[in-house]
Amino acid sequence: MSPPLRVLFLCTGNSARSQMAEALLRHLSDGRVEVQSAGTHPRPEVHPMAKAALADRFKLAGDGLFPKHLDRFLGERFDYVITVCDHASESCPVFPGAPARIHWSLPDPAAAPGTPEEQQRAFDQTAMDLAARLRLWLSLPAIGQRLRDRQ
Repeated sequence: MSPPLRVLFLCTGNSARSQMAEALLRHLSDGRVEVQSAGTHPRPEVHPMAKAALADRFKLAGDGLFPKHLDRFLGERFDYVITVCDHASESCPVFPGAPARIHWSLPDPAAAPGTPEEQQRAFDQTAMDLAARLRLWLSLPAIGQRLRDRQ
């Protein structure tokens, strides 16, 4: 059996986009991907609207999610480092083993204007966008083969 596929999602605050991506990839891969998220300047907690989007749209509780500084993962090997905001992409450090770098530029739902309902819709949309990207990424032949090797 091959070693687990390891993925790190990076964002600035690690309170919304990268946290949702972490939870969604863990869920969509049935736990066959070892996934982490971190931030260049992590916030104190996961945004409650991010947790609500995961719960309402995907029935995910978000248990165990908490903001982490990217320094925690420096020196670790990952197969993929996926940045979900432009700032994190620009300041992404080099990780050992030359992991594949992917950049998904997603608007920050925490910066969405409007009423609380409109703001929640921004979080819901971000979660749906991440899920669509992750489903597509998981369907790539190289990723699918790696996951099949883990069964």
